[in-house]
Amino acid sequence: MRAKPAILLVDDEIRSLEALERTLEDDFTLFTAQGGAEALAILESEFIQVVVSDQRMPDMSGVEFLKQVRERCPQVIRIILSGYTDNADIIAAVNDAGIYQYLLKPWRPESLLLTVQGAVELFRLQQENELLNIELKASEPWLKVKVDSKREQMRERSAMDNIVRAPDSSMSKICALLARVSPFDISVLIEGESGVGKELLARALHYASHRRDRPFVVENCAAMPEQLLESELFGHKRGAFTGAYQDRIGLFQQADGGTIFLDEIGETSPAFQAKLLRVLQEGEIRPVGSPRPLKVNVRVVSATNKLLPELVRAGQFREDLYYRLSAFTVSVPPLRERPQDIPLIAQALLDEARHHYQRPAARFGEDTLQALQDYRWPGNVRQLRNEINRMLVLSDDDLLGAELLSAEVLQAAAEEQVAELAFLTGLPGDLKTRMDELEKQILRETLTRQRWNKTRAAAELGLSRVGLRNKLTRYGLEK
Repeated sequence: MRAKPAILLVDDEIRSLEALERTLEDDFTLFTAQGGAEALAILESEFIQVVVSDQRMPDMSGVEFLKQVRERCPQVIRIILSGYTDNADIIAAVNDAGIYQYLLKPWRPESLLLTVQGAVELFRLQQENELLNIELKASEPWLKVKVDSKREQMRERSAMDNIVRAPDSSMSKICALLARVSPFDISVLIEGESGVGKELLARALHYASHRRDRPFVVENCAAMPEQLLESELFGHKRGAFTGAYQDRIGLFQQADGGTIFLDEIGETSPAFQAKLLRVLQEGEIRPVGSPRPLKVNVRVVSATNKLLPELVRAGQFREDLYYRLSAFTVSVPPLRERPQDIPLIAQALLDEARHHYQRPAARFGEDTLQALQDYRWPGNVRQLRNEINRMLVLSDDDLLGAELLSAEVLQAAAEEQVAELAFLTGLPGDLKTRMDELEKQILRETLTRQRWNKTRAAAELGLSRVGLRNKLTRYGLEK
C-alpha cells in the first residue's frame, strides 16, 4: 500500500490544529507543531512534502518560519493561513517565503483539501523533474553516441555510391558530377520527370557535403497554397493570419547550417518567387507578420519536372531566380532510357518490400525481370515500386511470376516480344537455329500475354499441356 503524503501543520492554537487535522487526516499523514522552532525540528527528522502554517504565532510569524523552510528545505511546498488581509504580509509571503498559496481564515474544508492536494501534486512533479534531469545528465554521453550512430547510418545509406545503378548506367556520370560539386556552397537544380529519384540525389548531395551533420529538410512546393507555403518555409508570428494561434519556426530556420530541398519549384507563384529570391540574395528570411528579418545559412537544392527556361520565356518563372537556382544543373534520365538499371532497382525495391510485408523468401522469376525491362515506366521508380508491392500482395507463393504483373505492363512486354519476333526473321544462321529461336519467342510471347496460364497458352498454340511443358523445358522457359 502506498504511503500517504506527509503534511506538517503549524499553528499555536490547539483548536485550529484539530480543525486542520479533521479536514486532512483521511488523505494525508499529518505532523503537527505549535510553533516555528518545533516545526523546524520536525522538518529535520521527517520527509515532509507540504507545510501549512498560520501567520500569527508568538515565537515567529508564519512568513519568518516559511522563509527558513525555504532556505533549509526548498523542495517543500509552502502554504500560509491568515485571518488578516495585510498587504505587507501577503507581499512578504510571496517574495520572501515563496509560498504556493495564501489562504484566508475562516477557510472552507473543501477549499483547503483541494489546495493541499494541488501542493502534493506539485511536489511530485518537482521530484519527477529532478529525476529526469539526473537521468538526462547520466545518459548524455550514451544519447550522443546513439545520435552519432544514427547519423552515420543515414550518411552511409544516402551515400552517392549506394544509389542503385548498373556499371554502365548514365546515372554514374550524374553521381560523379554531384560528388564533384558537393563541397561547394552553390545552388543546385535537379531536372527530371516525376519519380526518377531527384530527392534521393539531393539527399546524397547533402551527405557528401560539409553540411552533413546539420539538417536536411524537404518541402514539396506544389503540395500547398501560396500563403501556407510561405508560412511553412519562412515561419510566422502569432496572429499573422487567421488560424495563426502561435509562433511557428519555418523550415529555412530549421535547416539553418544544413540543406533545404525545394521540390516542384516550377509550381510556385511569381509573388512567392520574389520572396525566395530575397532569401538567396540576402541570406535572410522574414517570417509572416514579423517586422524583422532573420539571418539563415542554408544551401538550397531545388528540383523540377518542368523545363524552367520555357517557363521563363512564357513569363511564368522569374529569370533572375532561375539563374540563382541553377548555378549547377543536372538532368536525371527517365527509367526507360536506362533499362540496364531496372533489374537492380527492382531487386532493391523487392528487398525493401520483403521486409515491410514480412515475405523474406520472395523472389522474381526470370520472365518477370524481362517483362519489367520491356516496359517503359512513365511513372519511373515510383511506379515500379507500386508494381512490385502489388505483386507481393497478390502472390500466393514466394516466386513472383509474370502472371502477377498488371495488364498494362504485360501488354507492353507482349508488344516488345512481337517486335523481337519480327527482328529474328532477319537473323543469320541455318534454318533450324532460326526456327528454334522463333519458336522460343512465340512461346514466351504467348505465355506472357496469357499471364503464364499454361492451359490457355497450350490451347492457343494447339499443343497439349505435356507438349507445352516439354517445349518450355527444352528452351529453358519453365519457371
